[in-house]
Amino acid sequence: MESALSPADDSDETALELLEKLHSHPEVLNAVYNSSPEERVNQKKLRKEFPAELVREAVALHEIRQRGHKRVPYAYRLWLTRTGLEQATTWDVAVHKAKRFEKKIAMADLCCGIGIDAAALSKSTPVLAIDSNPLMVRRMTWNSEILGNPSQVTGEVDDVTCRDWTGWFIHADPDRRGDRPRPTRRLESYLPDIQWMHHILKTARGGAIKVGPASNWPQHFATRSCEIELVSLAGECREATIWFGELAGKSTRRATNLTTGESLTGNPSVSSRTITPLDAYICEPDPAVIRAGIIETLAEDHSLSRIDYDEEYLTASQKPETSLVTPFAVEAILPAGLKHIRRYFVSQPRHHYEIKCRRLPVDIESVRRRLPLGDGPPSTIIFCRVAEQSRAVIARRL
Repeated sequence: MESALSPADDSDETALELLEKLHSHPEVLNAVYNSSPEERVNQKKLRKEFPAELVREAVALHEIRQRGHKRVPYAYRLWLTRTGLEQATTWDVAVHKAKRFEKKIAMADLCCGIGIDAAALSKSTPVLAIDSNPLMVRRMTWNSEILGNPSQVTGEVDDVTCRDWTGWFIHADPDRRGDRPRPTRRLESYLPDIQWMHHILKTARGGAIKVGPASNWPQHFATRSCEIELVSLAGECREATIWFGELAGKSTRRATNLTTGESLTGNPSVSSRTITPLDAYICEPDPAVIRAGIIETLAEDHSLSRIDYDEEYLTASQKPETSLVTPFAVEAILPAGLKHIRRYFVSQPRHHYEIKCRRLPVDIESVRRRLPLGDGPPSTIIFCRVAEQSRAVIARRL
């Protein structure tokens, strides 16, 4: 992982010295925190009081901390980097995962990065946190002092692929960028790569491998003895966790809505060959359920039905009592053409239109610009397939 604190290479000993110097001089960070945005841009006043290289590092860290508050608590105190923050586990997700590792012995957090998972794990079990980057290990150590139980965290700089993890409980977070500037969806390009991940499944006692939810994990783990958990938070699918060994559940898939804590387990199946007419409610499954491939289980458990062979939207005669769907009350079902939608709203223009689509190619902003505005209540337009026909469902978010 690269440093976001300065242009210096994170592997450079000079960068490590500079990082440690900044850590030992909190007055520099305090001055940056109390400075104006203009002062942080030109830095002239700050550089009169402190060395230029420390000011540059402190300003960069301050900017990253400002972006981090949505992902981790106490972001204004943490030691972050741009890529470290982007790849770090959201704190709520880290705490959720750590519950399965409670009181496990021989626990290692591999490719620990800035240490969010290590901190969450350390609350209940001793953790060996390893990364090949010495600056990341140093940041992990400092962050554990703020977020975790530092007495239970041991940091080491090493290549995790060169060690034997037989008998260990493992949490692994391979670098999703690999040697690329942007994250990749191909597990073959992760570092360590998919071959190493498969090796860990065979040798470690149990654990979790974190991968991107949109990655090609079904290609590599769907047929293995794993439980694959998709986790959503605030309506977004945040992570796919490959649970294996002693920590894997009995079902092959799990979808968890962390906002409510509701979870659903099942095994992926082909789409139902039975569809029903659109009823009083149209329901959008939680993104974790969709990505986990267990929409059929959701439908069976909550008296929901498919409206099309390939569409993810479901329908129900009564409002579902589950947080794993977002229900909308159906007002009208129209052909998907814009003229039909405009005609419907001419006599009852709304002050806001929410437009949703999954399978149909729709230029959402173009549609929005051509709809009449008025004082009516907000409306949701869902472009979807209903019984193999393209439709615009006019609905009300509940």
